[in-house]
Amino acid sequence: MVEQKSGFCSEIMGLILKLKFYLQIIIVFLLPVILFGQEFKPGLAIPFKGYKDSATVYSMQEIIDSAQPGDVINLKPGRYTGPGKISINNLTINGLHCAEITVDGKGSIFYIQADSVRLVNLKITNSGHSHDKIDCAVSIRGNYNIIENCLITDCLFGIDLQDAQNNEIIHNEICSKNKDKAMQGDAIRLWYSFSNKIQHNYWHNVRDMVVWYSEENLFEGNLGVGNRYSIHFMYSHNNRIQNNEFYDSSVGVFLMYSERTIMVGNTIVRSSGPTGICLGLKETSNNQILNNRFIYSSQGIYFDTSPFVLEKKNIIENNEIAFCRVGIQFHSNLYGNVLRKNQFIGNLEQVAVRGKTANGNKWESNYWDDYQGFDQDYDNIGDTPYQLLDYVEHLWSTNQNVKFFYGSPVLVILDFLERLAPLSQPKLILEDEAPIFELE
Repeated sequence: MVEQKSGFCSEIMGLILKLKFYLQIIIVFLLPVILFGQEFKPGLAIPFKGYKDSATVYSMQEIIDSAQPGDVINLKPGRYTGPGKISINNLTINGLHCAEITVDGKGSIFYIQADSVRLVNLKITNSGHSHDKIDCAVSIRGNYNIIENCLITDCLFGIDLQDAQNNEIIHNEICSKNKDKAMQGDAIRLWYSFSNKIQHNYWHNVRDMVVWYSEENLFEGNLGVGNRYSIHFMYSHNNRIQNNEFYDSSVGVFLMYSERTIMVGNTIVRSSGPTGICLGLKETSNNQILNNRFIYSSQGIYFDTSPFVLEKKNIIENNEIAFCRVGIQFHSNLYGNVLRKNQFIGNLEQVAVRGKTANGNKWESNYWDDYQGFDQDYDNIGDTPYQLLDYVEHLWSTNQNVKFFYGSPVLVILDFLERLAPLSQPKLILEDEAPIFELE
């Protein structure tokens, strides 16, 4: 009878654990779609309708040359040849979802060297192939311009901003040429450009989206799919990355020598491959990484010499890091990061360190799904600290051949024996003194 009760209890516990696991999957993957899916609408607000084929081809430059500042040009349905060089201020060109502008594979299509220009509801296609000349759909060298609801296809680079301030790039769809990834161009490029808004765009089949020497820009509500870098920052400070979604990229967001970034409410999924990273921080300080979701990737967050200035702490708070090969990877012994109220769920390794320890950072009130303590006073804080100890993890963290057998009976037994009767003192990777006991 005792054996029957014991077996029944084991079955019940097994069922509870399975239900908990499936509930975690629902929370991680489905609940955000149910709650927020209707609000997230990147790309074209109104689709391109097309036009009837005609022998008539219009000259974009002739139309621009006949315009005056303040004019609104509503294009007829049809095909227009560029390039279109705009040097007068306060000009609007509206394609009414039926006008296509092309240069037949030679050079860039629009050159804006003016202020307060609006390009809306156009299809811009078939730029040149030169990386040196940055052949693109739209080249901007002015301020307060708006590129809105444009379909950009078969263009090496999408939109290139250089020394351009207070521009708005809104609700565009951008696709590069059908080349190998390294030979494609970038969706949007910012070079020494400030206070621009990049909102609700959809880029796919492009190489990167890059930001160099540019500050105080807003990147909000964008969708990137299948890129190398979804957004790559270099020497760019005080930018805000908010409510974007990036899927199937090699790297989601990379902050390189870029400080005071606020990154909040983003979702990055399936950054796979040997170098796959949802978020990378290299020699960067004083950033706030808040309320993001890093899911099903090779590495959730990668730290390399960050913070670069010890007194300027990086705050990593309330992020969900789930189903990754490594939740957080430290390139070496690092100090000065504050990691609190994050959720570590279903990762193959929660934290890995290419060095001695990650305990020089502050770990506070995180949820660890492999926590083995209790909560006897029901305050949802573990009664004992969460400690990540290195027993035999170094075998698979340093040897890819051994890592292939992670989870196999041999390594499970080795790990169990080391924990049961360690031959030497295990290495303390980190300690969270007040771990969250259960997700609410």
